[in-house]
Amino acid sequence: MQEITLKDKSFRIDISEATILTEVRRVASEINRDLKGKKPLFLVVLNGAFMFASDLMKNIEIDCEISFVKLSSYQGTQSSQKVKELIGLNEDVKGRTIVIVEDIVDTGITMEGILLDLKKMGAAETLVATLLFKPNAFQKDYKVSYIGMEIPNDFIVGYGLDYDGLGRNFKDIYKII
Repeated sequence: MQEITLKDKSFRIDISEATILTEVRRVASEINRDLKGKKPLFLVVLNGAFMFASDLMKNIEIDCEISFVKLSSYQGTQSSQKVKELIGLNEDVKGRTIVIVEDIVDTGITMEGILLDLKKMGAAETLVATLLFKPNAFQKDYKVSYIGMEIPNDFIVGYGLDYDGLGRNFKDIYKII
């Protein structure tokens, strides 16, 4: 489908599944190289990162563990500027290498909250792996270690990303028209 409609918004295909999967494999390769000999905990941010995490983990060849947290800072198509923790972390992160797996980093507010929490919990090293990064929207100072693609500050859906809960199931990424 070249165009989709979700509720009151229309979207046009922007990034194909083939392009997404190529970038996911590249990110996995970089993580495999950089974290060889370590046993990181991959911390996946739900709901949006579930597709990225699934495809990423299929390409991770190092010993690792995976866990999930659910956070949100979006309402509709705009960031609410507030992070709400919905489901917390149960694993002990003290002294561990943590790789936070996120679908998209735009303002950076959600990720900043996670990074601060993990630091307080004693994580030895915290890295961020995101499929998508919006450099023009980014407002924070931390480093994003692994970036699949840099994109403009457009609202997008598909491949795990949603508009009011809809559109996560599409294999391609669509941008608002």
